[in-house]
Amino acid sequence: MALILIRGENNSKLLSAISDIEQHGSLNIISSPKIVDPNFADTLVEGILKSELRTKSSAATAFFVKEDTTLSIMQVKKIHPPAHVVVVSDEYDAFSKLEYVLNNAEDFGQYHPAKAINDGMIDYKINKKERHIRNDKLNSYMK
Repeated sequence: MALILIRGENNSKLLSAISDIEQHGSLNIISSPKIVDPNFADTLVEGILKSELRTKSSAATAFFVKEDTTLSIMQVKKIHPPAHVVVVSDEYDAFSKLEYVLNNAEDFGQYHPAKAINDGMIDYKINKKERHIRNDKLNSYMK
């Protein structure tokens, strides 16, 4: 389980980054994204990177993914989201601070999961009976 922090200019860029992480990065979000104070997020990232940030964020969110930290970092490197994505390892002090903030934070209300929750597509052609087509790739996060 890895903790991901996203900083950006606005909420639409955060939503796009979350979508990229799910669809192109193939990471499975297990907690709903929470609103994080942008100044707090900037301070955490500065502490992790041990340098000042060139730009300050106007919006930030954080959430947990099912995959471990190393795999999450490798998957995030493959995509190019429109916001700054940081995978926060539990080795940093920032992890416990961010985890505490997430327990008390509000949900990022504009987010809706991109992956299907159903059992797959329904095939109506076979003897006019409903038959669910199992698609393990679609529902891989439910295992």
